Amino acid sequence: MNTTALIRPAWTPATIALMVIGFMVFWPLGLAMLAYIIWGDRLEGFKRDANRATDGIFAGCRRSADKAHRWGHGSARTGNVAFDDWRTKELERLDEERRKLDEMREEFDEYARELRRAKDQEEFDRFMANRNKSTAPTTTKGPDKGSSTGLLDEA
Repeated sequence: MNTTALIRPAWTPATIALMVIGFMVFWPLGLAMLAYIIWGDRLEGFKRDANRATDGIFAGCRRSADKAHRWGHGSARTGNVAFDDWRTKELERLDEERRKLDEMREEFDEYARELRRAKDQEEFDRFMANRNKSTAPTTTKGPDKGSSTGLLDEA
């Protein structure tokens, strides 16, 4: 690490000033600067350890993916022809069952959609019938134009 750097993990006037300014602006910034001053010299080791840990995690994920590939998602053979044939037939049978179940689910979804559509149509028809009843104009019978009860006819 370069010890001539202006901002280094040590108690220098620049780091102290940045810490104070950090506390005045937003306290987590000052706290982060304080942590850098105190533990910053360990940062290289921490980065190295973190990189090793994440490499180990992702290596485990790769191993798990390889196992999954071998156990049915790939064409890896075990060497036992009878077992491999049986496994292939079982996987084909399971794929066929999955396809049938997917078809049945699609049929049921279509049936449920039609039921909802029919129910919605029935409710809409009922709403329109009630609306038409309540907004229908009421007919009041007044004098007919052809009747002899008008005012001009009395004279």
